[in-house]
Amino acid sequence: MTVCIYGIKACDTMKKARGWLEAQGVAHDFHDYKTAGIDAARIARWIALVGWEPLLNRNGTTFRKLPDADKAGIDAAKATALMLAQPSMIKRPVVEYPGGLLVGFAPDRFAAALL
Repeated sequence: MTVCIYGIKACDTMKKARGWLEAQGVAHDFHDYKTAGIDAARIARWIALVGWEPLLNRNGTTFRKLPDADKAGIDAAKATALMLAQPSMIKRPVVEYPGGLLVGFAPDRFAAALL
């Protein structure tokens, strides 16, 4: 099984997740959405699978620096626009695997889904 892990190369959580995948022998491709971007269709698919709330990284610096008006009244459309405009607002990592999607790194969830 080959999975694709989406995130930002320099992110510490991404480094842990990629290290875990490598240690477990899980073949994976890496998509750096900070440099390669992300398209609206992919975000829409992710939202259809898990909802927009788990995908929007409200704890990150990029989100916290937004004006209060941009943080107010967030719905799926507004969250999608924010994530497209600034991909660093997407929670990391996002892992696409046959049959599912993982958002955020948790070794137990990764093991249950990927091993």
